[in-house]
Amino acid sequence: MTAHPEAATAPTQARAGAGRSTPAPRANDPGFYNDKVVRQFTYASIFWGIVGMLVGVLIAAQLYWPALNFEIPWLSFGRLRPIHTNGVIFAFGGSALFATSLYIVQRTCHVRLISDRLASFVFWGWQLALVAAVVTMAAGQTQAKEYAEMEWHVDLLIAVVWVAYGWLFFGTITRRKVPHIYVANWFFGAYIIAIALLHIVNNLAIPVDWTKSYSVYTGAVDAMAQWWYGHNAVGFMLTTSYLGMMYYFVPKQAGRPIYSYRLSIVHFWALISVYMWAGPHHLHYTALPDWVQSVGMVFSLILLAPSWGGAINGIMTLSGVWHKLRTDPILKFLIVALSFYMIATFEGPLLSIKTVNSLSHYTDWTVGHVHAGALGWVAMITIGSLYSMYPRILGLPSMYSVKLIDVHFWVHTIGVVFYISAMWIAGITQGLMWRATNGDGTLTYSFVESLNATYPYYLGRLLGGLMVFAGMLVMAYNFWRTWQAGRDAAPQPVLAPRDDVHG
Repeated sequence: MTAHPEAATAPTQARAGAGRSTPAPRANDPGFYNDKVVRQFTYASIFWGIVGMLVGVLIAAQLYWPALNFEIPWLSFGRLRPIHTNGVIFAFGGSALFATSLYIVQRTCHVRLISDRLASFVFWGWQLALVAAVVTMAAGQTQAKEYAEMEWHVDLLIAVVWVAYGWLFFGTITRRKVPHIYVANWFFGAYIIAIALLHIVNNLAIPVDWTKSYSVYTGAVDAMAQWWYGHNAVGFMLTTSYLGMMYYFVPKQAGRPIYSYRLSIVHFWALISVYMWAGPHHLHYTALPDWVQSVGMVFSLILLAPSWGGAINGIMTLSGVWHKLRTDPILKFLIVALSFYMIATFEGPLLSIKTVNSLSHYTDWTVGHVHAGALGWVAMITIGSLYSMYPRILGLPSMYSVKLIDVHFWVHTIGVVFYISAMWIAGITQGLMWRATNGDGTLTYSFVESLNATYPYYLGRLLGGLMVFAGMLVMAYNFWRTWQAGRDAAPQPVLAPRDDVHG
């Protein structure tokens, strides 16, 4: 086992408090962390989380009451759905990843970010790309690729900003004051490199004009490239990166070293070695060669081992301090997030098995699986990490209201369980009805009959989504009141490296 990579919070707060009577440090002062960009991305994450989940609630309502699109093209399901998915993944989740990775890399390397101007460019460039994505997708300008709908000019902007982000992150690591690179930074580094590779290769296209381009790939090759990207966007944007959060904030919040540092290294190498091969499981029973589909299935099954190993490593970090779960709702968010991670990473390999996939694919079971990961794992580890991080950068002992964090936890958790349970039941019902046949080989049920059978569960999904959205509003209020208490906080001084800690 190893100690956490940052010294105790109390000395940090004491030093920050002592600095309140001194003049603010000048720009690029290496003796203080650059937390301005961390705060900016934190606020952006909460804003986009509210927007993205509000759009999700609207399209869930449209599935139950179709007239809610008001026959306005901008409000049609086909245009709002990619805004919801990209808004939650890249705007809410992406902004949180920028915030936490830039916070963690400074604390674990004991050095300020290499450039304040580059950090500012990364923030404003990312927000410009997000706004451009929303506007173009709402206008119907899309490549029609899952999680990659943005047209070529938006893709170029994203690539430029991402390269700048990588330069900022890795440049800071090269200037670290300690020899060790803490494992969280390994996960963040892998996600930054992988997403750059995936984004650039999958979005190679020939522009026709500002609103349209055509992929350089065609047919089955295009499908394979897309789901190599699509699955690994989940694998690296929504899994590997958030494990970086887990490896920092779970030990930090628990006040315990990570359960097994050796296991964390094995977890890292096993995960990134296997994940890239699993994408074809999205394309079972399609024009892809059968051997490619089988490779995707096999590697998906192998993924269960490193995924559960990493989750157990995080959960077992609470050994000796399990009692903290009774009083610390931030730890509840973090540990329940790991529980949902285990659920999603068991369900994913299960659904990749061809015989199971023949029942589940194209049904709402897949929707339930995706949201178990997105709302259970991604959102909860993000929310817990932001709750843990934000008061620290303001030099405060805690958020404005611990009780409101607890309220948020229960509202969100119940909402997620309600949502995914409704989709699991609806999806299995759909799959069984679609494959049911009569003795003469004709279908037993029409599509409309299967829709009628699953229609009530769409209302259940909407109610679950409303609870998750309500939790985000509670979070925004708690952050606003915390900001009021700490708006005059002094910058946090860079901690001196200690011989008995890593990073």
